[in-house]
Amino acid sequence: MALPLKARKRWSLVILLVGLPIYVVIAVSTMNWLYPDPEARAPIWIELTIYVGLGVLWAVPFKFIFMGVGQPDPDA
Repeated sequence: MALPLKARKRWSLVILLVGLPIYVVIAVSTMNWLYPDPEARAPIWIELTIYVGLGVLWAVPFKFIFMGVGQPDPDA
């Protein structure tokens, strides 16, 4: 079932304004859970790899919503 462009634009705004901040809090909380002691942190390249991976991972399920949102409406 394909969503119309107007609905995809609305859902993308909801995802970006509500879902993404929640996901950021979850990602940072996960890193704090993995490395609770600030003195015993992982090397910076490991943290960077984890954050980049989590940054890409959040968008994968919503790819179909974000595709074509910036394009003009083909039905107009």
